Amino acid sequence: MNMSWSDIPWNIIMPLLVIQLILMVVALVSLDKTESTNGPKGLWLAIIILLNMPGCIAYFLIGRKEQR
Repeated sequence: MNMSWSDIPWNIIMPLLVIQLILMVVALVSLDKTESTNGPKGLWLAIIILLNMPGCIAYFLIGRKEQR
């Protein structure tokens, strides 16, 4: 069962990778510009980077504090 790079369905995987990269960049910029978060910023940085898409979504749903 040898798989080569040409066997990978890039037309499906590439858009997902681009969306993941954009979401991560937006989350990291938002984290940098936000003064306070729900939890330590360093922890959110690790979650965003290590968990990729689920980490970014978690940051946007529960990590940001509401601006008043």
